[in-house]
Amino acid sequence: QVTLVDSGGGLVQPGGSLRLSCVGSGIIFSNYYMGWYRQVPGKQRELVAGITSGDSTYYADSVKGRFTISRDNAKNTVYLQMNSLKPEDTAVYYCHALRGARMYWGQGTQVTVSS
Repeated sequence: QVTLVDSGGGLVQPGGSLRLSCVGSGIIFSNYYMGWYRQVPGKQRELVAGITSGDSTYYADSVKGRFTISRDNAKNTVYLQMNSLKPEDTAVYYCHALRGARMYWGQGTQVTVSS
């Protein structure tokens, strides 16, 4: 059974930081493209950041320079370091694993940026 467990969300003031973690099990983690998506009510889920098995990264324009994605294959974990958070970053963040036709989602973790 494949599971992805997201954690690290919470309430933070504008300008603050959070680090999200996603721990995977049941897959050969290092073979998967890992991504972080986010979703707000009434909108489509959007890709925020991704990292390949070779550590190449992708960032949405809205988070470039503020967010950093990384992975530790030995721990089956992918991270999203989020700095200089803005109210518009408020969303549920989901971990995603992709390899060919196989994809898996975490359960999501709420991030709220508010004063």
